[in-house]
Amino acid sequence: MSRQVFFYDPPDRFVAGTVGLPGRRTFFLQASAGGRTISVALEKTQVAALAERIDELLDEVVRRTGGNAPVPAVAPPDVTDSAPLDSPVEEEFRVGTMALAWDGDEQRMIIEAQALVELDAETEDDLAEAEERMLQDEENGPPMLRVRLTGAQARAFAKRALDVVNAGRPPCPLCSLPLDPEGHVCPRQNGYRRGA
Repeated sequence: MSRQVFFYDPPDRFVAGTVGLPGRRTFFLQASAGGRTISVALEKTQVAALAERIDELLDEVVRRTGGNAPVPAVAPPDVTDSAPLDSPVEEEFRVGTMALAWDGDEQRMIIEAQALVELDAETEDDLAEAEERMLQDEENGPPMLRVRLTGAQARAFAKRALDVVNAGRPPCPLCSLPLDPEGHVCPRQNGYRRGA
C-alpha cells in the first residue's frame, strides 16, 4: 500500500484543539483547505512539545537572519484563531513521530506528523535499523500530515496550542497534580480530604 500524504500548502486553517471534558480530553491537530479537512490525534505532551519547538525554531530563525525573516515576535492578532475544531472531528490516524523544519528559500515552517507505527525487532540495533528504513521509505511509509505555514501562522498555531494545553484542569497548589471536579486526594496532605 502506498503512503498517504495529506499536504496543505498553505492551509486555510491549522490548529490544535480538543474534544471532551478536562481530564478526559483527546487532543487533535486539524488542517483544512479547499473544502477538505483532516484531524489527527496526539497526546497532550506532544501538542505542548510541538508548540514549544515551533517558538524555539522561529526565535532561532529571527536570530540567524538578524531580524530580516518575516517572523513576528508574537502571534499577530489578525491571524489568531480561537474557534473550536471543525465538526465532525474524525481521527485519520494517531501521531507517533513529528518533525519541524524551516524552508529558508520560501520562508515557510514545515510541520510533519507521521502515524504511530509498531515495529517488530529483537534488539535495539534491529529496532534502530527498522525505524531508519521506515522513515526513508517515501513510497510505503505510514500516513503523514505535512503543513507549510508562514512565520505569522506558525506563531499563531504555537500560541493557540499552548493555550489549549493550559486550559485543562487547574493544578493543586500543594502537589501540582490536576484537580478533579469531584475532588482531589493530595499526596502532600497524606490523602486527607477536607469536608465541604
